[in-house]
Amino acid sequence: MIERREEVASTRSLMNTAKLMDENQTLFQLKKLEYLERICNRVGEISVSGKGDLIEQLSQLI
Repeated sequence: MIERREEVASTRSLMNTAKLMDENQTLFQLKKLEYLERICNRVGEISVSGKGDLIEQLSQLI
């Protein structure tokens, strides 16, 4: 019973987070940067071309 409650609470939290990111583009961008930071911490070196938007290129890696 406790495990089910925890699963429901976790699912509800994910749903609320997704709704907030859908409604707020800045929050969505911050979340993308957070994931990018996690990836960069695990990668020794990343090469990106000088064309286009750097953030867009890095987010394509995700």
